[in-house]
Amino acid sequence: MSERVIADFVGRFYLTDMNSADPVRGRIILSPKRLVLAGEDRKVTVPTDSMFDVAIGNVPPEMREFFNNSLTVAYEDDGHRRMAIVEADSDTIDKFATVLFRAHLNGRTVLVKHPARRGGRVVDPDTKEAQLGVDDRTLSLSGSNGSFSIDLATVTNFEKETRALRGSSRPSLSVRHVPEATALVTIIALPSERMLNLLGRYLCLEYSDLVESLSDVPLSDEEVQVLIAIYSAGDGVDPLDVVAVDASRTTMILNGLAEKNLVADTDEGTVLTPKGRIVVNSRLEEVND
Repeated sequence: MSERVIADFVGRFYLTDMNSADPVRGRIILSPKRLVLAGEDRKVTVPTDSMFDVAIGNVPPEMREFFNNSLTVAYEDDGHRRMAIVEADSDTIDKFATVLFRAHLNGRTVLVKHPARRGGRVVDPDTKEAQLGVDDRTLSLSGSNGSFSIDLATVTNFEKETRALRGSSRPSLSVRHVPEATALVTIIALPSERMLNLLGRYLCLEYSDLVESLSDVPLSDEEVQVLIAIYSAGDGVDPLDVVAVDASRTTMILNGLAEKNLVADTDEGTVLTPKGRIVVNSRLEEVND
């Protein structure tokens, strides 16, 4: 392959149109333009532009006994939808997923409204073109009028939607994030539904990894109690008024949570940081389960 290679490793793969039910061992090679799966008796090339979905661990039920750490690529071939499943060790699959998403997303021209909403107020900024970049749990958007980035640790929600921008309806992603004390909503319009789906998949993957890493933050029962009390009380409420612990003890707990970057002091009082909100949401989900 003459173009630049961005991933090259040995693993196992399976294609939905293979005659054998067993995966085969071979070489997996990725360039910005194509994915090549080369076994002893089989070689398949999947153009990057034909891929419409990428998922880790999403293996058809009949194939689960054959795969442990896997990545599934869904693509179109002559009007038919097909799947390629790649298996390797977990670190290799994680790195492969990252470079695969970057190959799809980095450098794509998108339309941006930033911010489309500030706090509870709708803003109507000009729609601008920008170059999309994904790296280190960050979305970057660079244009002739300036650049900005969204740290995924500050994201509280994202939704797929259709937006009327520059005279036409476009597949878009609405990203709600809180870089400081004020919630912002940024609208990113992608060139196609395929690109929107891949960006959504990337965000879900990175966000789930972030949630998992934050779930390892050591918290005492008292610290969890204080976090949930702040979450439930809302902005502008003094935690000392709602936590059933004496004031001096609560202050000590708040100082410890601030050191872990889970709470912050603002003009409106003590609030959860974006990381604090993620931790609280995950703890509440555990309770509900």
